[in-house]
Amino acid sequence: MSEKIAVLGAGSWGSILASVLDENGHDVRLWSYNPKQVEELNTQHTNSRYIKDFTFSSSLVAYADLATAIDGVDAILFVVPTKAVRSVAHQVGALLAEKQLQPEIIHASKGIEQKTYKRISQILEEEIPAANRKAVTVLSGPSHAEDVARHDLTLITAASASPEAAKYTQKLFMTNYFRVYTNSDVIGVEIGAALKNIIALGAGVLHGLGYGDNAKAALMTRGLAEISRLGTSFGADPMTFIGLSGVGDVIVTATSANSRNWRAGDELGRGEALDDVVSHMGMVIEGVATTKAAYELSKQRGVSMPITEAIYQVLYEGKDIRTAISDLMQREGRAEF
Repeated sequence: MSEKIAVLGAGSWGSILASVLDENGHDVRLWSYNPKQVEELNTQHTNSRYIKDFTFSSSLVAYADLATAIDGVDAILFVVPTKAVRSVAHQVGALLAEKQLQPEIIHASKGIEQKTYKRISQILEEEIPAANRKAVTVLSGPSHAEDVARHDLTLITAASASPEAAKYTQKLFMTNYFRVYTNSDVIGVEIGAALKNIIALGAGVLHGLGYGDNAKAALMTRGLAEISRLGTSFGADPMTFIGLSGVGDVIVTATSANSRNWRAGDELGRGEALDDVVSHMGMVIEGVATTKAAYELSKQRGVSMPITEAIYQVLYEGKDIRTAISDLMQREGRAEF
């Protein structure tokens, strides 16, 4: 199977997913809003700002023009930051209607839209007319772009309400180092993908403060319980949260310096101010915005999320980190389940 695929977003994850598709023999168009990045990808076959020491195949072509990138494609893969999904999807929807195309829509972005609290698939479904798309599929799971670039063994999941769409995405990406499972729980996969970034921030903070493995294990375990509570309140399958996009994604983002959310938390734990961390990170720290959305959602839905609340208080209310940890530890005792 050789398909024509547009990958929208040339950050670390988008460009490496484009590389996987290119390796699989697909005709891949990698779109970026940045003309200089497009020129570098097409002339030097590198993406130095996002992926160090990696050379892309010359068959992978980058585009600065969105209309050209999606012209005649079989599938569109969105890998843009959450805050940009709606505006890019709106442009794509208009272009697809104009060109009378109906491609498969896939996304690998991880976050929740501010104020609306919409998941990525909901935004895509709103902005791209049903007549100009097939089903929406989410591609997610424990994966660092840097590891996929060196062909580390990676397992992720493709979730869609349409079994055929999930299997289509599975076939696009499967290699001897990149294994894709299918899933029907779009809500659970997207909630897990978004909220694990909050836990990664917290794990980085603990590391920066000098806490050990006990503290990190406690944070990941109880953090996963919070993710599951919020997800199931929307109808997600509880089993999803012990799968790849649940516990798997929490482990990979909360234990590795490859995670920008972990690195941001680590710097906060070492005493850096949030504004300084955000300004010099150079990439979007999804966990910062997701913390606010998840905190507000938890209050709206009456879901207990004390870790998320503590991180929100540190990020948005200026609460001292050590005080926040102390308050968490000294809450009234309760049953684990």
